[in-house]
Amino acid sequence: MSSLSRELVFLILQFLEEEKFKESVHRLEKESGFFFNMKYFEEKVQAGEWEEVEKYLAGFTKVDDNRYSMKIFFEIRKQKYLEALDRQEKVKALEILVTDLKVFSTFNDELYKEITQLLTLNNFRENEQLSKYGDTKTARAIMLVELKKLIEANPLFRDKLAFPTLRSSRLRTLINQSLNWQHQLCKNPRPNPDIKTLFTDHTCTPTNGPLAPTPVNLPVAAVAKPAVYTSLAAHSPFPPPAAAAAANAGALAGWMANASASSSVQAAVVTASSIPVPQSQASVLKRPRTPPAVPGMVDYQNPDHEQLMKRLRPAPSVEEVTYPAPRQQAWSLDDLPRTVAFTMHQGSMVTSMDFHPSHHTLLLVGGSNGEITLWELGMRERLVSKPFKIWEMSTCSVQFQALMVNDTPISVSRVTWSPDGSFVGVAFSKHLLHLYTYPGSNDLIQRLEIDAHVGGVNDLAFAHPNKQLCIVTCGDDKLIKVWDSMTGQKLFNFEGHDAPVYSICPHHKENIQFIFSTAVDGKIKAWLYDHMGSRVDYDAPGHWCTTMLYSADGSRLFSCGTSKDGESFLVEWNESEGAIKRTYVGFRKKSAGVVSFDTTQNHFLAAGEDSQIKFWDMDNIKLLTFTDAEGGLPSLPRVKFNKEGNLLAVTTADNGFKILANAVGIRSLRATEASNFDPLRTPILSTAIKASGSSAVGNVGPVSCKAERSSPVRPSPILNGVDPLGRSVEKPKAADDAIDKAKAWQLAEIMDSAQCRLVTLPDSMEASSKVVRLLYTNSAVGILALGSNGVQKLWKWPRNEQNPSGKATANVAPQLWQPNSGLLMTNDITATGGKVSLFNMMTFKVMTTFMSSPPASTFLAFHPQDNNIIAIGMEDSTIHIYNVRVDEVKSKLKGHQKRITGLAFSTNLGILVSSGADANLCVWSIDTWEKRKSVAIQIPAGKAPTGDTRVQFHSDQIRMLVVHETQLAIYDASKMECIRQWIPQDVLPAPISYATYSCNSQSVYATFCDGNIGVFDVSLKLRCRIASSVYLSPATLKGNQAVYPLVVAAHPMEPNQFAIGLSDGSVKVMEPSESEGKWGVSPPADNGVPNGRTSSSTTSNHTPDQLQR
Repeated sequence: MSSLSRELVFLILQFLEEEKFKESVHRLEKESGFFFNMKYFEEKVQAGEWEEVEKYLAGFTKVDDNRYSMKIFFEIRKQKYLEALDRQEKVKALEILVTDLKVFSTFNDELYKEITQLLTLNNFRENEQLSKYGDTKTARAIMLVELKKLIEANPLFRDKLAFPTLRSSRLRTLINQSLNWQHQLCKNPRPNPDIKTLFTDHTCTPTNGPLAPTPVNLPVAAVAKPAVYTSLAAHSPFPPPAAAAAANAGALAGWMANASASSSVQAAVVTASSIPVPQSQASVLKRPRTPPAVPGMVDYQNPDHEQLMKRLRPAPSVEEVTYPAPRQQAWSLDDLPRTVAFTMHQGSMVTSMDFHPSHHTLLLVGGSNGEITLWELGMRERLVSKPFKIWEMSTCSVQFQALMVNDTPISVSRVTWSPDGSFVGVAFSKHLLHLYTYPGSNDLIQRLEIDAHVGGVNDLAFAHPNKQLCIVTCGDDKLIKVWDSMTGQKLFNFEGHDAPVYSICPHHKENIQFIFSTAVDGKIKAWLYDHMGSRVDYDAPGHWCTTMLYSADGSRLFSCGTSKDGESFLVEWNESEGAIKRTYVGFRKKSAGVVSFDTTQNHFLAAGEDSQIKFWDMDNIKLLTFTDAEGGLPSLPRVKFNKEGNLLAVTTADNGFKILANAVGIRSLRATEASNFDPLRTPILSTAIKASGSSAVGNVGPVSCKAERSSPVRPSPILNGVDPLGRSVEKPKAADDAIDKAKAWQLAEIMDSAQCRLVTLPDSMEASSKVVRLLYTNSAVGILALGSNGVQKLWKWPRNEQNPSGKATANVAPQLWQPNSGLLMTNDITATGGKVSLFNMMTFKVMTTFMSSPPASTFLAFHPQDNNIIAIGMEDSTIHIYNVRVDEVKSKLKGHQKRITGLAFSTNLGILVSSGADANLCVWSIDTWEKRKSVAIQIPAGKAPTGDTRVQFHSDQIRMLVVHETQLAIYDASKMECIRQWIPQDVLPAPISYATYSCNSQSVYATFCDGNIGVFDVSLKLRCRIASSVYLSPATLKGNQAVYPLVVAAHPMEPNQFAIGLSDGSVKVMEPSESEGKWGVSPPADNGVPNGRTSSSTTSNHTPDQLQR
């Protein structure tokens, strides 16, 4: 039998075991002879079921196979014979002697005669050798010890005693992947396909209805009916098992699934009776933030729905249904950044550039001299400069040390930001990669130095298998390597290229994480995170150096390369066939190097060639337009768009770069230029080139910097007649300049709805209850609100001319979505609390419920690596670790004194943090569920430790936001130390009702019981206050019933948009005005903490910089 057939038997064995077909399991074990179930064998021996024991053994060995087998059968039959004698069943004993033991007489006749003599004794214990024979149970146990030794020593049982490590329900996973693949290949994919059979290939019958729905993500708590196999948000645990890799090889062989195929799957959402899944899980589960453009997994449906629910298998994150409008050309040439805004001098030839993923004017630049530089483009200022330096020579390889002795020049091959902008990766032309932490100020903190490759490290990228941030590199040694970003440990080493690897492109489709790589011989290969080799082997056009990139939404794959003869190729690939879909034309000149290119806005391509920047519409092979950027470009300029696509960095021939912009980009540069300071950095007291990286927090008394009520939203400029462009990198900064800045800073206060963008979500229901939980869908097309009466409401934004993206926005009101049946999504609530319910998001029907009260469930958090596991906080202060698949509580965690009010997982630290109404935080290991630590939050003097405490992890999975009515606090979760604390005072004196991080973790949105909303920066410095008069009518403000926000939710993609759920049941979405673009700016660090105060604890002076060191 082939190896794959053998593995299939194991998959069937796992399936039978999970479905409780016990007899079939052991029959297949015996008939296949692949797995000897020692546990089952022991059970049968202990039970004295000798016939079954021998039948089971017969599947693996016979009496006369070898001396070990003979001894095994002899011991069993001897025990059976002695037990018959002990029961005084002489006839039965004689039968055993003649039929079972007789076979051994030919090997040892003397022993057989001695056994026969036992029939003549009234008690066989009279035999000296059997005098110590005890009771039957003891004798069987002693025999079992001997049997296990014989079995383990028997060569016929070699490799048959251990069952291979498989993820649960692996066979179902493969079936789901097959059905999903079949559905993607349907010519007319239908929404919510009803798959009733596995006997034939699935196809959707044509429909004359509306277009097949385009999928979008559900809320963080969302799961789909069956398919436990992969975890939420389409990220399976890392590394995937080999079987999973093999199953996906077919998809990779044709590259990934056709991204244009659309489907809809049955969606579901789980909620608890009170406060459901924490917003903190969003940052964990939704990576990458760009929503996948391929459909969710399609699971096969069992017509027996009730039976199916008994085996509930939550599926990968799935997509809600929206109906896309036909694509229209909603762009013009003016959208392209073609106007030269300014030119900057780097000092060496620029070899790599990358814009920050959320701060769109922050540019990272690497040079040919090995130096990396961080530029704030709005201020035309160099914030950080890091010349090349070896951090620890002793840890480097001998080959590299030899190179350094000869003063080999080192240049930067690649600089790149991590997806959340908290890390910077640098690849060098010889051996090394550097990883820096970027804490959000004007500093880069050394984190890891790795001697990664022999020769050059040609490319570097970040990837998120299992939401574990990893670094992927390739090099001259023909290898691709994957590194743990926390420890620097090498996780994978991919071999298979026959030439130096030129570039890499990590990506994911659904739950399949993979890496494309290209080598200088023009070969393209694809790798899964396993040890099974390359899944793809294609030739790139030109057969030389090629770079591959996906469009921003991840749905389209492009490559650009140059042949050895200098001919350049820019192409789009058909992923479903591994073939070139279109080849763009417009390259005129043969190049002496490799053309650089980039994509933006899911619309445009740009490449540098012939001292020009050339642009294409992705859907048209003809050149759209070009620009020479007012001259001064090298023959092959490098290009890099910012994430908004309104700025384009282009290298120049004189060791610098130019910034090209469209109208929006120019406004954003001017806005930063005219603002009173750079919100990303602290004032610089020496020179702009060298940042101090220090913090004044905790050392300076609080300074009141609030604005008068009549002050405008935009803080007053602090230039005082000084041209901001004059603040060049060479000009020293005087201390009084920083003082001027501090004096001029004003808190942005929003007092009227005209000062921002606001929309109230429509609600046709007469009776409304206060909103206790609020959640954006992962793809940001909708908002889900849970009322205190157990009714959940879902709003969706339509895709139309006013809102072509179909995303949540304050510019357009959404629609309250309900099924045709008019059914409400209502949770079952009794006097003792509510159950946990699984809803079908299409029909609003309850699919199943579990964890009935009492005690009532108060909080939910899905295990980020296994979506079958849910941590459920309870009213009685316990935490239940519940396995949905088997409907069983696996562990019950006890550590709090009052009800659980918050739960958050950190995969990087391997912990679950819980918070309770007792104002305590507990840390639990997610491997053993043992309690590691318990700390009490620091309650300000005179305040009571009552009320809810909530926790949410920063995107770095180390820092943690802790929210209590008395404070906002930032903790280092690796030590559970408080490093920042803000206490209500001054313009925000009321108790805090809720708070959450923005999607990029650079802001904190906090709501207060007096109706105010505060926007804080990552260091808990107040940037903006939004008054209740902005979103409440005058009549409501004058009413007897106080109305204020109970919950706040952050948009999963737009860091400046948030939604609030009010005590009167209404929901509002808020964004800054288009002219402002953000909620105020941070105060200068010189002011200490002007709008709050830090804790007096010994940890209060720890800065985020220090936390990362």
